[in-house]
Amino acid sequence: MTTPAARLAARLAPLLPPRAIVTDPDVIAQSLTDWRRRYRGASSLLFAPASVAEVRAIVDAARAEGVPLVPQGGNSSMVGGATPSADGRAAILSLRRMNRLRHLDAEAGLAIVEAGMILSDLHAAALAAGRRFPLSLGAKGVATIGGLVSTNAGGTQVLRFGTMRALVAGVEAVLPDGSHYDGLSALKKDNRGYDIDQLLIGAEGTLGIVTAATLRLVPAVAARCVAWVGLASPDAALALLRRFQRATPALESFELLPAESLAAVLAHIPATRAPLAGTYPWHVLLEVTADTPADDPAGPVERVLAMALEDDLIDDATIAASEAQAEAFWRIRESISDAERATGPAAQHDISVPVEAMPRFMVEAAAACDARFPGTCASGFGHLGDGNVHFHVRAAPGTDPAHWYAEQVPVVSAFVHDLVVAAGGSISAEHGIGQMKRAELERLGPPGRLAALRAVKRAFDPHELFNPGKLVTLAPAAPIQ
Repeated sequence: MTTPAARLAARLAPLLPPRAIVTDPDVIAQSLTDWRRRYRGASSLLFAPASVAEVRAIVDAARAEGVPLVPQGGNSSMVGGATPSADGRAAILSLRRMNRLRHLDAEAGLAIVEAGMILSDLHAAALAAGRRFPLSLGAKGVATIGGLVSTNAGGTQVLRFGTMRALVAGVEAVLPDGSHYDGLSALKKDNRGYDIDQLLIGAEGTLGIVTAATLRLVPAVAARCVAWVGLASPDAALALLRRFQRATPALESFELLPAESLAAVLAHIPATRAPLAGTYPWHVLLEVTADTPADDPAGPVERVLAMALEDDLIDDATIAASEAQAEAFWRIRESISDAERATGPAAQHDISVPVEAMPRFMVEAAAACDARFPGTCASGFGHLGDGNVHFHVRAAPGTDPAHWYAEQVPVVSAFVHDLVVAAGGSISAEHGIGQMKRAELERLGPPGRLAALRAVKRAFDPHELFNPGKLVTLAPAAPIQ
């Protein structure tokens, strides 16, 4: 007896080119594990469409055969959001072949980009036109536009430009009923009811398969000033942030990290070195940019840092003397996750709290975790300006990783998330819910929010055809007709 996946492949064989239907287990295996290698799924079928028409054909056939689809871009999800379940029921729908830059209008500051385009390629294309796309993150060489839209990605420039929601002017998608939603026109005023674009942004592929997006571009950086600061506490860092925000509207990034995060990078990432000669409990990496050659980004940075040193708000600081040194500073920040992964297993949390509460939270939550789980080491780093903390609790030395992830991490994460909710925060700031945080969202999410999420999912995808088991589920699931 043939399987549903086999019937689906046979149904689509006359409609799609051979390269769009992948059944080779060795090729599919590369898409079955998440970036952190925390989740491993199963699937015997992967689709690689190259057009909206091919995506629609796949969705129509999958719905007819009752085969769920897991959309996948760069497979860089931090929460298992693009990994199929272990039961092998779902087919993977890879958007990587849909990677064209359809249109770029430098004067209008808009680009229409297909879902499979890699972020760093968009950066290069925009720069060639004298513009830039102001969202960057450590996985920029792997992450795709569709994935960034579907997870409402943040990154290091949210402070000035906002998350992906603020940078998306329109979305194109294929919906679970096979219909084509075209919202790419980037209208500034459109009062035709619910904002479908915004529903699709951050939906993690559970409402529609994003095939393209119209993105906002800004002027290319004419000059930038990158500085590294050593200081005593997160409270001092917040006071420094407020000074910079009063001094200049061009502050793009303000990253806070503890000494242990810097130490991990220096120990595990080759060719990195400490920016400052001394040792300090906390560090700040900041960047101020200029959009025109007439602007001077270094002036405000030098003035604010000089006054902060004079007021004993900070202990030391250095300004990058070259682009190479600026990139070296940023390499430290972007390598923290890789470095901490090399130090051993950890319970990793992408959370947000109100900005004014962030300094106290970082210190008190770390102390609470260390006391509650003896032998562990907790610390947070991240985007101070937008209240996004990457809060990690590292296992005690010698801990068995399998035991840690299966037995300890759920307990640790529940403890951390309770602290977050008590502080008025969110258990997911920029990585999404995926499958990693779904149970915690159900445990801690306000009933009204959960009811609304399920109502939206039921309206778009009542048979849970798209990315089942992620973000929110419907119970009981309706049978596919």
